[in-house]
Amino acid sequence: MEVDVIRSPKRRKTAQARIVAGRLEVRIPARSSKAEEQRLVEVFRRRYEKAGSSSTLDLTARAKVLAKRFDLPVPTEIRWVTNQAHRWGSCTPSTGVIRISDRMAAFPPWVVDHVIVHELAHLVERRHGPAFYDLANRYPLAERAEGYLLAKTGGDAPDADSLADDEEADDEAADDPADGPEVPPTDGRLF
Repeated sequence: MEVDVIRSPKRRKTAQARIVAGRLEVRIPARSSKAEEQRLVEVFRRRYEKAGSSSTLDLTARAKVLAKRFDLPVPTEIRWVTNQAHRWGSCTPSTGVIRISDRMAAFPPWVVDHVIVHELAHLVERRHGPAFYDLANRYPLAERAEGYLLAKTGGDAPDADSLADDEEADDEAADDPADGPEVPPTDGRLF
């Protein structure tokens, strides 16, 4: 994939990327070092290449099958997104829209299925409470998938909920494709 790097004096800390005319356009702060530029280009290149491979899993079909199997509502829309650096998935219950991070594109299907079921459960119960977990834990591999996600984050808290911050306020926009994804923070936070 061909890459164009644009150094912007207006950018202070963030970097973004998007596809323009078939090329990856990476926007970085003007003061970024050459090493940081190379790191950012590789981060975005991997992310966009992975996003391209994410189309092999039909999220809509999987959501319909899982909703029926676990007696949950079918979302109005479910799609891969490139701008969730801190979440595996998110849901806006008022619209029925579910977004799944493209970082999961190469994960085993049973892990992606768990995240889908988790987000489907939010269509019934918005908050992570006992009623919510009764729904989300209908998926038989939920605990194993949570362990997989925890390992992927490098987390060390045995009771950490790797999907704890996926509750989406109805007025929040979870993704704006025109902006492209943001680079994950380099301070060790993964969610």
